[in-house]
Amino acid sequence: MSDAYGVTDTVFPLCVVDITEKVAADCRYAVTVDDIKAYEAKYGDIPDGAFVALYTGWSKHWPDMNALSGIAEDGSENFPGWSLEALKYIYEERNAAANGHETLDTDASAVAAAAEDLVCERYVLSKGKLQIELLCNLDKVPAAGAVAIAAYPNITGATGLPVRIWAVTE
Repeated sequence: MSDAYGVTDTVFPLCVVDITEKVAADCRYAVTVDDIKAYEAKYGDIPDGAFVALYTGWSKHWPDMNALSGIAEDGSENFPGWSLEALKYIYEERNAAANGHETLDTDASAVAAAAEDLVCERYVLSKGKLQIELLCNLDKVPAAGAVAIAAYPNITGATGLPVRIWAVTE
């Protein structure tokens, strides 16, 4: 519930994991633990309490809902996102506070189809972690070193809210 979070839960070290090249080759790509480890090899370990944002280039489809959903001729959804293993890594190994992505859902469409469920989203919510969807302008912030600030209304009992998020950089 949103009212469980206070002002101290709105500021995070920002880590932006760029998988745009992999998404260009496969629009259903799900970020892997190896992708996260490659990020860490280049920028250092994801810090405790971080907001880990997944940069896929998908925000270019806004505001076309069919394009955001990657609707194919057969009606299937096709978009990138998180894998369950990558989420477990950032939360259980690195103690991230939140995750985000440019798409409508946490799960890559291939992951959701294979599980016949939004297994990634259910995992994040079961951990009591924050997630922010429909991020944009991730190409304008550094991969590491910025601070993310999330602002949202505090509504008793709400499980989802509109959020304004911005990054502070040097």
